Amino acid sequence: MTLPPEAHSHRSTTKVSHKPFKSRHATKGLIKELTKGKIGGHEKGSRSTPHQQVMSKLARRNQAKQLRQAKHQENAKATSVFAGHHGAPRLVAVVPLCDDCDAHAAIRKLNRSVDSEVERPSDGPCRVRVERFAQSILYVPVDQGLIYALDACRVADFVIFLLSPEQEAGEESEQLIRAVEGQGISNVLTMVQNLDSIQPAKKQPQVVASLKSYITHFFPTQDKVNSLDSDRECANVIRSLCTTTPKGIVWREDRSWMLVESVQWPEAEQDPSASGDVVVTGVVRGKGLKANRLVQLGDWGHFQIEKITDATLPTAKKRKADEMTVDSGNVVAGVLETPDEDQDDLDELAPHEEAMGDAYEVPMSETTSERKGVLLDDHHYYSDEDKSMPPPPKKLPKGTSAYQSAWFLGDMSDVYSSDSDEDHVDEEGDLSMEPPSLIQNEPITTTTADPTETTPSEYPHSDTFNDPSLADEAHELEAYRNSRVTAAEDREYPDEIELHPTVLARERLSRYRGLRSLKTSPWETSEDKPHEPQDYDRLLRISDYRAARKHAVNEALVGGTQPGHRVSIHLRNVPLTLRH
Repeated sequence: MTLPPEAHSHRSTTKVSHKPFKSRHATKGLIKELTKGKIGGHEKGSRSTPHQQVMSKLARRNQAKQLRQAKHQENAKATSVFAGHHGAPRLVAVVPLCDDCDAHAAIRKLNRSVDSEVERPSDGPCRVRVERFAQSILYVPVDQGLIYALDACRVADFVIFLLSPEQEAGEESEQLIRAVEGQGISNVLTMVQNLDSIQPAKKQPQVVASLKSYITHFFPTQDKVNSLDSDRECANVIRSLCTTTPKGIVWREDRSWMLVESVQWPEAEQDPSASGDVVVTGVVRGKGLKANRLVQLGDWGHFQIEKITDATLPTAKKRKADEMTVDSGNVVAGVLETPDEDQDDLDELAPHEEAMGDAYEVPMSETTSERKGVLLDDHHYYSDEDKSMPPPPKKLPKGTSAYQSAWFLGDMSDVYSSDSDEDHVDEEGDLSMEPPSLIQNEPITTTTADPTETTPSEYPHSDTFNDPSLADEAHELEAYRNSRVTAAEDREYPDEIELHPTVLARERLSRYRGLRSLKTSPWETSEDKPHEPQDYDRLLRISDYRAARKHAVNEALVGGTQPGHRVSIHLRNVPLTLRH
């Protein structure tokens, strides 16, 4: 078989192939497509500042080392609260999303996977020591509805959602997830319970994939749904709980907080309606706890601190003779901090009764001004008082009416007038209607043109203006309002208002004022005093909010008992009725 002859062709001499443009980003559209709306980001490896452009290789290595060390110190500081045998336990909330899920059974399977036992078994929160990772975990099972789930997730470092392979999560579960997500949530893990009940086994991956699709709708970062029936996956979950740094919640970590593990009421029998000292025990988290600050205990209210004592759990120490002795931190309860004279009291801030006395007392110098007009910056224009009106101009153009003369200030009308064509204004502000005096020495000659149709007129042609009556104007206005779409125009022009013909604009807009500049124009607050709300005087005026907030936060939260310590807080005057 012979191949067909190839067609011969010459190389084109008119088409020139230019060298491609060698650039990282050829067009602005390509740059916008690559950034995807991100701002402030620089390309990896680029040197933006002149200092970076002249940095040597050794200096760049040193800078990268410093950034790495700073990141390591930040991570170590975040996890230092959990370090050591007396470190704070990692709080884990176990939230079932289906009716056939059991939080307590899930906790037992997790502990069994790492050969751990509950230190103090109870129906409520249970503490577990995981020796494999040298960490403590405090489980908070949730089985009492939405409110209890919100309280548990509010203090949790990790939240484990339990799903069922047979029962679908309903609207209540979705509402619970949305509520917890809106309140603020830390790290999230998802597990499925009783997965082995799905037979045949080849359908189990499909069920897990369906549950993953459901949970990623709320938490897109979830990459896997673990099974409680697998010891290997349970051990992986425990490893994640013990080694992952919780991201926390911003509003929670900005203050001192703790999960109350136990409450001690007065032992002596007292009147139930009386008040006494109550001791609450827990681990300090967030910022440092100071004895001068008030404590909010759930829904019970605010209380003062009597003292803060050490409540470290007892530990077992081994001596040389292999004798086990128990060293209890509660034998001699050391006082960590006591309040001083700067302790906060329980009095209400800015009581309403005290502020009502002088709320409407307006000094005589700040009484309401009786001037009526347009207030622009610090001057009233077009007022009824003569003293506030500008002086009338002495020279006006010919044919200027009294209304038009009000728009001229001073002698600004000189540019429009001449010595031979002007009207004089007397001292009372009226225009002089007398003709100017004529020169007596020259004869008076007048020439009058014949009234013909072709004679040009001194004034332009104008139509006759018919002034309608008030009833006709009201009828036309009503017809105009009915013809237009009011709602659409209000949306298009939200800053415009329509005045009724019988309403004066200066009375309608008397509570408004004009400003030439929102930045530089002075604001006269004395005239606003009678129109202020009742509680306006109770508001605190802060010139520099950021500096004042930083100073207050540093004074209130810096110092005190450091996070990670297990302490007992002695509270004053707690109503004993809360015990029941």
